[in-house]
Amino acid sequence: FWGATVITNLLSAIPYLGTMLVNWIWGGFAVDNATLTRFYTFHFLLPFIILMMTMIHLLFLHQTGSNNPLGLNSNLDKIPFHPFFTFKDLIGFIILLFLLTMLTLTNPYLLGDPDNFIPANPLVTPVHIQPEWYFLFAYAILRS
Repeated sequence: FWGATVITNLLSAIPYLGTMLVNWIWGGFAVDNATLTRFYTFHFLLPFIILMMTMIHLLFLHQTGSNNPLGLNSNLDKIPFHPFFTFKDLIGFIILLFLLTMLTLTNPYLLGDPDNFIPANPLVTPVHIQPEWYFLFAYAILRS
């Protein structure tokens, strides 16, 4: 709740449009069910959009080949993408997906923050707010 409030309030610094943009993202005048529904939809659709853009990128790369700054014809040095790199990447993806699935099924709250289980109360600000571990470097820079 507080993370969504702080991050979306950063958009209010945009001149002229900031407050209107924040209210549009929130779906009201505060973070509420409409905001959480929009964020959930965004987080659900974003991987599919990234996957689609990756497939389009691979299609264009397969059709035209990579950029050759020297302009030399190097068709003899090319290796086909499909049988070699596809299977290598697929095996790595399956192994990583298996490990992540086993980690999630055996200990689902291992990487979670205990503060996530406290019900959100917009009237009481928590005493100690700190970002997730992957944002701690930026938080330390801001605090120094």
